[in-house]
Amino acid sequence: MAMLQNVFQIVLLFFVLVTIHEWGHFYFAKRAGILVREFAIGFGPKLISFKRGETRYTLRLLPIGGFVRMAGEDPEIVQINPGQRVAVALDGNTVSHIYLNDFDKRSDSLVGVVEDIDLERRLSVKLDVDGEMMQFPVHPQAMMVSKDRETQIAPWDRQFGSKTVGQRALAIFAGPAMNFILAFVLFVSVVFVAGVPDKIKIRSTEPGAPAEKAGLQANDIVLVINNERIGADGAKLKDLIRESANQPMVWIIERNNEQLRKEITPVDKDGGLVGVTLISENREASFIEGITHGWNTMTTLTAAILHGFADMVTLQFELDDLGGPVRIVEFTSEQASAGLIQYISWVAAMSLYLGLFNLLPFPALDGSRLVFLGFEALRGKPVDPSRESMVHFVGFAMLMLLMLAVTYNDILRLIQG
Repeated sequence: MAMLQNVFQIVLLFFVLVTIHEWGHFYFAKRAGILVREFAIGFGPKLISFKRGETRYTLRLLPIGGFVRMAGEDPEIVQINPGQRVAVALDGNTVSHIYLNDFDKRSDSLVGVVEDIDLERRLSVKLDVDGEMMQFPVHPQAMMVSKDRETQIAPWDRQFGSKTVGQRALAIFAGPAMNFILAFVLFVSVVFVAGVPDKIKIRSTEPGAPAEKAGLQANDIVLVINNERIGADGAKLKDLIRESANQPMVWIIERNNEQLRKEITPVDKDGGLVGVTLISENREASFIEGITHGWNTMTTLTAAILHGFADMVTLQFELDDLGGPVRIVEFTSEQASAGLIQYISWVAAMSLYLGLFNLLPFPALDGSRLVFLGFEALRGKPVDPSRESMVHFVGFAMLMLLMLAVTYNDILRLIQG
C-alpha cells in the first residue's frame, strides 16, 4: 500500500508541475488570441488524446516535460500550393473544409486545381473546376483534411508572430511564473500546517557530556543564555556555545513551567560543544507570519538554486552532482515516505527549480525564447524564424543528450549501490 501511495505521489508531482507550467503558456496565449493547437504533458507517443474547442489535449509516454504548440511558432505542417488538386466543402458560399486526398469520397465537395490561395491574410481560394475559374472566401476556422487528419488553418491574426512583443513575452514567461506562484503557495501552506518556531527545546543529551553533568534533560526549553534571550533562534544558541569554549555559561531553562538556572562549560572540541540535540517547538502561524516565512523560505532556496546554476556555468561540478529523472523519482519517494509536510515542501522546491531552470537563456528553454524577443524589441524586427527554430532544435537535442547521460549515471549509481 505504501509503495502504491509513493508511486501516486511521484506521478502527481510530475503531473502538477508540468501542467501548471504549460497552463501558464496556454492561458496567456489564448488571452492574446493565439490559436493553440496542442496542450501536451510529456513527449513521445500519445497515450491519451482528445480535442476540446480548437485545442487537442494529449498525455504522452515520456514524462520529461510538456509543451503548448501555438500556431505560427513553427512552420505549418500542412501547406497548399498553386497547381495542387484539392476538394473544398462549402457552408453557403464559404469554404469550411479543404480536402487534400481521397477525392472520390468527396461527392458533396467541389474538386479543382488551385490557381491561387491565401489562408493567412486574404482567406480566399481560387480553383480551376473543369476549366471554370471559381473563387471562394475561406472561413477563419476552416479545416484542412489529409488522410482523415484535420488541421485548423491559422490566419495571421491567430499566429504567435502576429502578436506584440509584450504579448508573446507574457505567454512565454507565464509558464515559469505559474511555477513560482505554486511554489510560494505551497511554502506558505507548509508554514500554516507546521507552524512557526516558537521555542528551542532540548531533544536529548549525550551521556557524560557537559549538558548532562549540568543537569539538563530532554524537553527542557532554553530561555536565556548569558543574559541573551534565545526565543526560537537556534542559530544564535549555537553561536553562543561556540564562542564560549572552556568558559562557563549560564543557562536559564524552563522545566514543568518552572524556570531553572544551570551553569555549563562547553568542552573545547569543534569550537565548543555541550552535548545536546536541539529541536524547534512550533506554534500556530498568523496570516502575516505565514506569508513572510513562506517568502523567506522561497528567497533563500532561490539563492541556493541560482548558486548551483552558476557552478554549472563555470563547470565547477561533477556528473554525480547532477540528478536526472531517476534520482528525482528516488528522492521524491523518500520525501513522500517522510510525511505530508516534507512532500509538500519538496513539491514546492521542485516547482521553484523548474521555473528558474526554464528561465535560463539556453536554447529550447523559455529563457532563450525571451532573449530572442529581446533582440526583436531592440532591432525592431524579428529574428529569422528558421534560424531561431534551428537554435532551439539544437538546444533541445543537447538537453536530451545531457538527460540521457545523467539518467545513465543515476542507473549505474543504483546498480552499484
